[in-house]
Amino acid sequence: MQRKIIIAGGGTGGHIFPAIAIANALKKIQPDTEILFVGAKGKMEMEKVPQAGYKIVGLEIAGFNRSNIFKNILLPFKIWKSLRDAKSIIQNFQPNAVVGVGGYASFPILRAAQKMNIPSLIQEQNSFAGKSNKILGKKAKKICVGYDGMDKFFPADRIILTGNPVRNNITQSAVTKQDALQHFGLSDTKQTVFAVGGSLGAKSINEALQPLLETLVKKDIQLIWQTGKPFYETAKAAAAPYTSHVKVYEFINVMDFAYKAADVVLSRAGALAIAELCVVKKPVIFVPYPFAAEDHQTSNAMNLVNKKAGLIIKNDAVQSELESVLFSLLQNKALMEQMEQNIGTLAHPNADMDIAKQVLAIAQ
Repeated sequence: MQRKIIIAGGGTGGHIFPAIAIANALKKIQPDTEILFVGAKGKMEMEKVPQAGYKIVGLEIAGFNRSNIFKNILLPFKIWKSLRDAKSIIQNFQPNAVVGVGGYASFPILRAAQKMNIPSLIQEQNSFAGKSNKILGKKAKKICVGYDGMDKFFPADRIILTGNPVRNNITQSAVTKQDALQHFGLSDTKQTVFAVGGSLGAKSINEALQPLLETLVKKDIQLIWQTGKPFYETAKAAAAPYTSHVKVYEFINVMDFAYKAADVVLSRAGALAIAELCVVKKPVIFVPYPFAAEDHQTSNAMNLVNKKAGLIIKNDAVQSELESVLFSLLQNKALMEQMEQNIGTLAHPNADMDIAKQVLAIAQ
């Protein structure tokens, strides 16, 4: 029987890429599944989802604006309107099940589906559940989680530890370390650090790396540096004297190459980044973004740090601590090997298929 599934949410790459991975897995298991995405107007899903070959409709929805309280005046109206629009989207499409991946559009669609007795599944990516998902979790049929210990947020009998979906070009990459280093114009006899701050870059990581460039080069260590757009020109100018060792990019499309080339990764602690790092088994120093909702990035990172699968530097300490933490890790082969083994045990390379199977099970 043909099934119709709505996948709702987005806002960042961290929500959109897993959502598309789940859609692709549904199609793989049951090719005639009809899928409709629901996103937030003006957000990046409105562009990325059609590029992946799926239909998307947008809701007029925004979150609470913490930095400018006056921008929240229209919020109650927007929420009311998005709930009304969500109801009519569901009535028109008649889905067998609805999936929420987090982000603004997730709440109104799942809320409306639950009121209409349509089975819902939540994909909670973080180790600290957000307010919306905690509310929706009470009536969701299944909650697929990326971390253990989530029964403090959700009913234990509905939780399934599936891990977070990772893009196929990373789980199925066949690139060798030599090819990867060659791609970036780097030597295969030197140690390499890969610094990445999510798709927009990370200000604190960038500002802490800039004064270390000279020391890196003196120690004959190479750096692949994804800066994000705002810091790109500054970083390029700073790295100009060291182009043999330091490669600066605004954005890297071939993430599998960058991971493969690296001996150590310096990263934010978003759920998607962590899922990828577990799959590629790399020693990592996390610098969690402290302003994420409920400070969930710190919670995500600590989940790995407590299992000796990563190191952590607080955002406000990265300027003073990065040098000692990074260089002592690069010198400690035994610790690097231990971290590689430990992070590898947390990988869920088939998360997309496992979640898709749960979606089809509730869509009977």
